[in-house]
Amino acid sequence: MPAPEINIHHVAKLARLALTEEEAVHFHAQLTSILSHVDQLSHHDLQAEPSAHPTPVYDVVREDVPRSGFSQEEALQNAPRRVMNQFQIPKVVE
Repeated sequence: MPAPEINIHHVAKLARLALTEEEAVHFHAQLTSILSHVDQLSHHDLQAEPSAHPTPVYDVVREDVPRSGFSQEEALQNAPRRVMNQFQIPKVVE
């Protein structure tokens, strides 16, 4: 099935592009070539069982085991600024 005629100025308008006449000719040729390649796919049998992954997916997350965390002093030992045993950060919202 031949590709329909493409109105490159309409496509450019939809994409909010301002094309010169030279660019329009260039992009028209490129788009026509792309669509002809896509059209070739319609001549092949592409029916296959849908799959999200080509190979089986396994859970690779380790077992969730509780463990002790940092003490408050250990967590704050490298803090550049501390106020009342908390991190002090620069204000980011006015």
